[in-house]
Amino acid sequence: MIGIIGAMRAEVDALITKLENKQKESVSGIDFYSGRLLGKDVVIAPCGIGKVFAALCAEAMILRYQPECILHTGVAGSLVGGLPVGGIALAEALVQHDMDTSPLGDPKGLISGINIIEIPCDEQLRDKMCAAATALDLPHKTGIIASGDKFIADPAEKAVLAAEFHAIACEMEGAAIAQVCYVNGTPLCVLRAISDSADGDGAMEYPKFLALAAERAVNLILSFLS
Repeated sequence: MIGIIGAMRAEVDALITKLENKQKESVSGIDFYSGRLLGKDVVIAPCGIGKVFAALCAEAMILRYQPECILHTGVAGSLVGGLPVGGIALAEALVQHDMDTSPLGDPKGLISGINIIEIPCDEQLRDKMCAAATALDLPHKTGIIASGDKFIADPAEKAVLAAEFHAIACEMEGAAIAQVCYVNGTPLCVLRAISDSADGDGAMEYPKFLALAAERAVNLILSFLS
């Protein structure tokens, strides 16, 4: 069983429509769609926007469906040059940029309880996803992806995240899913298609390029599964 989580229905709808023997189940207010996709048993869920919904979905998926691994897909804003709109950011690790207990002497981003800043992703899954991206001739880059409960649209704010966390992209769910997978021992691969550039106005570019970015991410997952 392979789990697939997207933040919004638009990010996973094309995968859900391709499911064979599709079944739908609601758990904790989140819809889970299970079935066969390219010969693989999968369960797909649009979790909702933000870290709380993302963590809720990941934990419910792990407990209910016991996936061998989870793929987290969706769109993100680029934080670096060389990662264009439609390109793919593949996470080596994820950070929660809005986790901050630095007044207590901790480094910014430290997650209490597991005591790390960068939550690692599964290297073998990432390598296979990179190979799939190469086969599709999709521009892609591996690195750190930063998550937080804020849509980062201002290029100046993007520059701060890139400098503080050496991140290549930012979004609102991945690091929460990574934390849940980390404590449960579930291998995770995070791929995010770029919907807005590092030096552009994210609030203007995001709605314009959302559909293109989501389509690229879906095509990459289908290539990975096949």
